[in-house]
Order: sequence, then C-alpha cells, then structure tokens
Amino acid sequence: MASGAESGVQGASSDETGSTSLRAQRTERAGRSVAVTGASTFLGKRLVGLLEEDPAVRRIVVLDVKGSSAAGPKTVYYEVDLTQPGVESRLSEILHAENVDTLAHLAFAASPTQATAWAHELESVGTMNVLAACRRKPIRKLVVSSTVLVYGPHPDNPNFISEKRAPRGLHGSDFVADKLDVEAQVQRFAAEAPACCVSVLRFATILGPTVDNYVARWLSRRLVPTVMGHDPLVQLAHEADAAAALKLAVDRDAPGVFNIASRGVVPVSALVKLAGRIALPIPYGMYRQLAGLFWVAQLSEAPPSFVAALRYLCVVDGSEAAKRLGFRPRYSTQDAVLDFEGALRVREARLLHEGAR
Repeated sequence: MASGAESGVQGASSDETGSTSLRAQRTERAGRSVAVTGASTFLGKRLVGLLEEDPAVRRIVVLDVKGSSAAGPKTVYYEVDLTQPGVESRLSEILHAENVDTLAHLAFAASPTQATAWAHELESVGTMNVLAACRRKPIRKLVVSSTVLVYGPHPDNPNFISEKRAPRGLHGSDFVADKLDVEAQVQRFAAEAPACCVSVLRFATILGPTVDNYVARWLSRRLVPTVMGHDPLVQLAHEADAAAALKLAVDRDAPGVFNIASRGVVPVSALVKLAGRIALPIPYGMYRQLAGLFWVAQLSEAPPSFVAALRYLCVVDGSEAAKRLGFRPRYSTQDAVLDFEGALRVREARLLHEGAR
C-alpha cells in the first residue's frame, strides 16, 4: 500500500449530462479512481478488498485516521481526520490530485457509543467537510452508507417500509439522530449538484461470521434479554450481501435512496434460538430502567432507546434496490444468524481450549 503525500439526482441539463457521460467514458478507459472514507470500518474494509480485485479500478484512495487492513497494491493511504477544521481544503486537493471519480463515504459508527460528542463530530461535521470538498472538486459519483433505523421502530409501522416513507428516527437516540442529519446534508448536496450521482444505502443491521456490532454483542450473551409479551419480526443484512450492495452502488449509476436487506424475516424469539442462545424476557418498563443503568455502567451494548427495537416492527421493502440498483440478496436473515452462530461457536470453543491449557 502506498502512502499519500501530506498536505435522487435528476434534472441535469443536456449539456451537463453529456459532459458527465463523456467524463465517465474517459475515466472507464483510463481506469477508475475510487476514494473511501471510513476504510477501517467493516464496510470500508470489505469495499477496499472488492475494489482491489476489480480490474476496472486503477486506484483506491483511503481517507482515514488509519489505513485499511484490506489494502493492496492499488491502494494509497492519506491520513485524514474528517473532524479537523479546514480539512475540506486538504480533501479537495487529494480528490483533485488522485483524479477521483467516485467517493464512498463510510466514516460512521456501526454501534451506539457513550462518546456522543465524538460521534457527532465524526458523522455530522465529518460529512459537512466531505461535502464541502466535493463542492470544491466536483466528483462524478457519491455513495453514502446509512441505516434503516432512520425509519425507527414504531407501533404504526407498515409490514414493509419503502423508501417513500419519511424517516421518523428513534426518540432519544443520538446514534440515529446523527444518521438523520447526515442524510439531510446529503439530500441538500444532491439537489445542489445534479451532475453528481448520489446514492444512499440504508442497511438493515449487518450480521455474519466476522462483523462486530451491538447486535452481534447482544446475541453473544448466554442469556439474551428480550421484551416480555413482544416478539416483532426482525430483518438483517448478511455481511456478504451488504458488501455486494455497496460494490454495486459504486459500480452502477443509480441515484437515490435504497433499502438494503437480506431475504426474509424472523421473530426475535427465533433469532435468539438460531443464535444458540436462551431468551430472557423482561417487562418493558423494567428493561428500559435496567438498560439505562447498564448503559451508564458500560455493561450494555446499546442505550435504553434501543429497547423499542425489541418491541416494535422495523422491516423494509428492498424492491427498489432490486429494480434500480440490481441488488438481489444471496442470503437470508436466517443465513446471517446461522453464519454468526457458527463463527461464535468456533470462537467460544477456541477460548475454552486456551483456558484449559
């Protein structure tokens, strides 16, 4: 890996569309240059690995506070902190120097954190700086990751939520509020820059054999807390499906917002059983109180606001991604849990073996 030097989008005019198409053709002949923020995140590492294998990609430009473990000979790394004042100038210089065609903005927290000020700086302020750089040095395509939690688990949610439904968020969740703010910024940018193809991917919770997030840690408990008297359907995105959808968004010109999830749904009770765990039903009010205490004591995977996800439905319709992005999941929600369970069993067996030495 080399080291860098210091230092829905519609309504374009025919001239803009023609010049954009011409630039795209020239870029394809020369080989694409793709920049990735958040390349050290799970999605970032998977995308860098896929881009390394793509012969149509000439250059991968990693913009992060640390390099990506998936980096190969095509990758150049620039140490960039998106929260620093004036960073948009450096970003625009890098985008220009590397002749970046596409930017995948993935610098987002995968799980809630108690460091809410830091998370806000990274996501909201970091996105503001990224978009400012894209205004200074226009790019052809911008891909941004988000989450289906922007819709929020609510008692009046339909069985399957389409992209047309307005996001309502999750009351009391800074984690979701930051994602909503990011999407609002990106929407404004898309309206201001009609020549740029802007795609936003709202991922269902990602699970699989290697991902580490709050749901994976929740399911890693021997006794998994659930809400007594509630068993809503749950939808996941297998980690391989999530990576494939992201690569499609980078490869294809499909502006707009897309729900990304694997096939099918399972009830919370089945989810826990498939993970090889035992459910521990707790009355909702008591669970909220305990979750708050455990969150403050840093003994919980998520703050009390997330208990709502174990009480109400939040399942999305992925037909728009199939129709316009060409994304058709290879895996099901059940596959995601079973692959997670298999890897968890191996890790636990290894720990037992090492402990017996």
